Amino acid sequence: MSIAKKLFSAMRPTTTNRDGYPAYVRSAEEQYVQTLVTNTMGNTFYADQQELLKEAEALHCEMAERNPQFMAKALVYARNEGYMRLQPLFGLAVLSVYRPDLFSTIFLQVVKIPSDLSDFLTILQGMGRGEGGRAVKRQVNRFLAGISEYWAIKYNGRGRGYSLGDAIATAHPKPSDLKQQALFRYLRGQEANLSLIPQVEALEYLKRAKTEVEQIYWIEAGRLPHEVVTGVIKPTKLVWEQLMEQMPTFALLRSLNALDRAGVLQDRYCLDRVVERLTDPRALSKSRILPFRFATAYRQVQHDAIRDALRTAVEYTFNNLPDLEGRTAIFLDISGSMNGQYLQTGSVFALALYKKTQGSSLFWLFDTTVEDAKPSRVDSILTQAERIRARGGTDTGAPVRKLRTERQHVDQIIIITDEQQNSGSPFYEELAKYRAKVNRDAKAFVIDIAPYRSSMVPPQDANTFYIFGWSDTVLSYIAQATKGYGSMVERIEAIDLEAGGQRNDSRSDT
Repeated sequence: MSIAKKLFSAMRPTTTNRDGYPAYVRSAEEQYVQTLVTNTMGNTFYADQQELLKEAEALHCEMAERNPQFMAKALVYARNEGYMRLQPLFGLAVLSVYRPDLFSTIFLQVVKIPSDLSDFLTILQGMGRGEGGRAVKRQVNRFLAGISEYWAIKYNGRGRGYSLGDAIATAHPKPSDLKQQALFRYLRGQEANLSLIPQVEALEYLKRAKTEVEQIYWIEAGRLPHEVVTGVIKPTKLVWEQLMEQMPTFALLRSLNALDRAGVLQDRYCLDRVVERLTDPRALSKSRILPFRFATAYRQVQHDAIRDALRTAVEYTFNNLPDLEGRTAIFLDISGSMNGQYLQTGSVFALALYKKTQGSSLFWLFDTTVEDAKPSRVDSILTQAERIRARGGTDTGAPVRKLRTERQHVDQIIIITDEQQNSGSPFYEELAKYRAKVNRDAKAFVIDIAPYRSSMVPPQDANTFYIFGWSDTVLSYIAQATKGYGSMVERIEAIDLEAGGQRNDSRSDT
């Protein structure tokens, strides 16, 4: 067989996508990262929740057998940089069967907050593994040793899966001092010396408070989180004002409608405080809120000043990310299968990317046709994202074909898509023609925000980079990859598992 035949036969499609269109199979490692960071626990356009869950389980088991070291690193990456929870926890449960040593090394890097622990134990039970055995109990004990009063009152709701009290009953941790003993007894529903755990004591007094003044006193004295307060009393306007001041940024974002309904935002001082907090660059950076959360709030809130604040917040979210050098073409898939959160998320990222490019860069929308969206670099990301709507079928080759026929020279192509082409010419075929006719060195970045495992580009193409998920680290990765940084898989392989494991017991739970 000639060299040419060997080379190009390897570039032929090897599978089909969900719509039966020719596609490629990329490495198991890439497919695994895709599964972890594209939220495959929910229904999608082409597959329901149960189908995707079965696929994910099979992939977790396959990776645990063939490359458990990479699996462990990918779980840490997905939880900490991809900001995902359920799939990393599912993978952790599988890893505990195959490699208890790696499981123990990364446990505290994946199980970071009590709701993680609850979901992990629920997953174990659903897998038929009961309490998981000694290796699991040891790690649960390590986690419980760091339980704070804040976590105790926030996460110990009974009747919602495993509570912290259930976890204590399962693992039987030994308290290190009298305060921890009191906390463990309280979490188990037993009589405890509350004077040793004043935040818990404040919650118990709040439950018995008769007046608004008493309620506010105990909320302030115990710095009680709003989820706990709203679970035991019906807050008045004054109580909501008190809660507003101490909510973490993400909680404040999610509570905007509740504050509005309570009349809090009608007070000028309170409105100014909410706006001030939502537009605090340092707080936004610390909160690590996914950009689509702002887009969701923006659609739900009708208050003009708050909508303005959300526009500013999204700009700040991307403000410190690096600029993209060279001329860039950004293609956003607006086909029907992208409708909903995929398009909401994709629109925000595409516009943020565009603002980080040089002045002559392109921003095109496509389904089976291509539209030059001509976005503004001055107008806000959220305002422009709100105008983008999903349409019909998908021809991922269409924007590259237009680029080639117009002989538009770009240094990199970024396409945001679910990769589910169903008409027209294949993306990779058009990309090869573009490189042959216009710019042979053009890099391509495929930002895949869906869990479907087929791909548009074969793994042999060294100038095409796959990116899965939607955290703001995507932008940094693209900027680095344009300078020869390497693939997302290589980035994950470089993770030092022994360097992690420190838990962040903060009030801004992610």
